[in-house]
Amino acid sequence: MALCLNTEPPLILYTELVNSEFFVDKSAMIEAINKRIRTNTKYICITKPRRFGKTSILNMLGAYYGKAYDAKGVFEHLDISKSGAYNTHLNQYNVISLSLNDLPDDGSTYEDYINLIKESITEDIKEAYPELREKNFHRISDLLAATKEQFIFIIDEWDYLFSHELFTEHHSAFLEFLRNLLKDRPYVALTYMTGVLPVKKYSMGSALNMFREYTMLKDPFFEEYFGFTENEVEALCDKQTALTMEDIRDWYNGYQTRSGERLYNPRSVVCALEDAACQSYWTRTGKMDEVLFFLKYNIGEVRDDVVKMVNDMPVIIEINEEYAAGQKNPKNKEEIFSAMIIYGLLSYYDGNIRIPNKELMLEFHKALKDDEFGYVAELVRNSNEILNATLDKKGDIVASYLHNIHNSELPILRYNDENSLSCVVTLAYLAARDMYRVEREEKSGKGFADFIFHPRRKKFPGIVLELKADDTPQAAIAQIRMKEYCEKLKGEHVEHILAVGLSYDTVKKEHQCVIEELL
Repeated sequence: MALCLNTEPPLILYTELVNSEFFVDKSAMIEAINKRIRTNTKYICITKPRRFGKTSILNMLGAYYGKAYDAKGVFEHLDISKSGAYNTHLNQYNVISLSLNDLPDDGSTYEDYINLIKESITEDIKEAYPELREKNFHRISDLLAATKEQFIFIIDEWDYLFSHELFTEHHSAFLEFLRNLLKDRPYVALTYMTGVLPVKKYSMGSALNMFREYTMLKDPFFEEYFGFTENEVEALCDKQTALTMEDIRDWYNGYQTRSGERLYNPRSVVCALEDAACQSYWTRTGKMDEVLFFLKYNIGEVRDDVVKMVNDMPVIIEINEEYAAGQKNPKNKEEIFSAMIIYGLLSYYDGNIRIPNKELMLEFHKALKDDEFGYVAELVRNSNEILNATLDKKGDIVASYLHNIHNSELPILRYNDENSLSCVVTLAYLAARDMYRVEREEKSGKGFADFIFHPRRKKFPGIVLELKADDTPQAAIAQIRMKEYCEKLKGEHVEHILAVGLSYDTVKKEHQCVIEELL
């Protein structure tokens, strides 16, 4: 059985994907790849966050190009079948598939690892070309050249050694192995390589500079094929009735293409639709405490920005250099945020970084509870008590929590206006997001309420919260009543509604809170 040459698994796995209920057809990408075959743009490296469909695309390419099997039955109804070059390339190539995350069972050294790759290629080539069995070759490249044929290389998890910090002293040797295998070799018809970490910054000089790289920050050609578009998600939602498009959008929306089109994490969307439940799926697949892992390198410098992003406020930043394979731990704000964008923890569009969606927001909430966030952590950890005090209509307790936290070292908490106050309120009520859908500046009645808490279960009351600087909480309550901010909650058949008036006196440096029942 072949180990890497014209293997059957890509066809089997892609067929299973096509047959699945929530399949999304990304086969149009093949047309763009076909144009690169046997050209000077034949080296493609696409790096995206995990669970963004990279392996699915790899299996699709292996199934389409591999000459050992007939995949017409799989592709004849997909978008690629409409291409004029469809039959020209279908199952016409020798494909070498390499998963660089495969470690030997009985070895623990870099030599064991690299020899496994070399031996797999050697065995398959000599099996396919018997005339080469008795010949000795010093390099894999010489063996492949001796076949007098061309191959398509499909390489998964190229960055495995770097992302898992394995055999670090051999990283340069590993890059040289890939260079010797692929660069300027006439037997290479196409190389398609993928992973999470970009390659360019680490590989200075000539190591892997033949690759055209497409990353989370820079991808003008292939970005729509990694992640689900708005239209694709809507089509999937139409296949079931348990979840609405609004549910999916709330949890998993948040990435964008260069043109501004929304992208969703594919794994999370599919898992939610399969389970008929929105929850965090993607973040369970990592190897680290995702967010805090990066923030801890320089919490002092990024803390204010994180607080802003938790409040759905964009942070403007210029990212000039991408975090890449082999790079040392990030040292400054730009490097930290670049790494988080590469890993999919933040989205980046038009110079602004944001927390993409609710799924990732939960990870930031956990990070904010860490002691290194100081008074912010204290405020977040007390958010359950603040919510309970609100539900018990104990406005004095709510005010005291906010007062105690006010004189912190975090500039954004030394507020003098309603916008700054709203940031603190968001942090203070983080715990509420488990039980409520919290909306800021939401249209309701005759105006826009500062905060509306929409209960996720009927047993919880709705909450309308209005902020005032240099005014009274009673004035805030009066505004809630006068402008009928509770109308949206009434329209959702919420039977019990609380009005929360919260004020801050910028002269006396005092908070006041009044809570009344509206219904």
